[in-house]
Amino acid sequence: MATTRGPGEDVQEAGRLAAGGVSSDHGRRLGGKITSSDPPREILKRSDHLLLCCITLLSSQYWNAWVRNPARGLVEICLMHPLDVVKTRFQIQRGKTDPTSYKSLGDSFRTIFRTEGWFGFYKGILPPIMAETPKRAVKQPSTFVQAWRIITADGLGFRGLNKGLTATLGRHGVFNMVYFGFYFNVKNIIPVNEEPTLEFLRKFGIGLVSGTIASMINIPFDVAKSRIQGPQPEPGKIKYRTCFKTMATVYKEEGFLALYKGLVPKIMRLGPGGAVMLLVYEYAYAWLQENW
Repeated sequence: MATTRGPGEDVQEAGRLAAGGVSSDHGRRLGGKITSSDPPREILKRSDHLLLCCITLLSSQYWNAWVRNPARGLVEICLMHPLDVVKTRFQIQRGKTDPTSYKSLGDSFRTIFRTEGWFGFYKGILPPIMAETPKRAVKQPSTFVQAWRIITADGLGFRGLNKGLTATLGRHGVFNMVYFGFYFNVKNIIPVNEEPTLEFLRKFGIGLVSGTIASMINIPFDVAKSRIQGPQPEPGKIKYRTCFKTMATVYKEEGFLALYKGLVPKIMRLGPGGAVMLLVYEYAYAWLQENW
């Protein structure tokens, strides 16, 4: 007849397992041949394969990456997303005659806060979180609904869900090429400082410059992406279609500086944001290397 064990007995058995032994009950469940004198490695060899795979995975280099990569992306997004919202608002303006035009960076912050509240600065934060954390979070229903509306109305192509794809690839490709290339090359040139505070400032400074330079180089692609994905000047007529054609149109109609609209909030976001992301990566990686 089966017996019922109390919580105290479960705790005691867990303690014996942690110490390297097993109870007779547990031994029978694993095959009937395990004794308390068996070393932990032998126990694992006879345990079911799922347990062994889980332990192997948790101690592997892949687990380290899964921990540190989401952390650095999530911290950076939460801190810097308001600047990305302001940057995009600047980029979709078509000149001073635009009725929604902001007069300055400060005016844009005041207007958004006055008309939309704090949540106005975090509009659209879910897609960046999904892109920057390990594919990385579970969508909320509203994102699925919006995606389905786009697919239903315009399909999956470059006029629908993939509108602005080439500009987005250009933006991310150029940014990451400059950002990571500059950081890891310059980091190896500037000597490591033994004093922790100075070493922190060294890494922060290199990350800040990396994010700033990358933002300055890739912003024309960002402007093109915003124009392609944003509202068109004339309802029912598509003016901005492809990446480089959009850049040429903006340059011809609004001048060279129009390709750098939103640069200040972009740098304010991705300069420090780039430093934060790389610092989280560096210190999380070092901790995991030491403890795992």
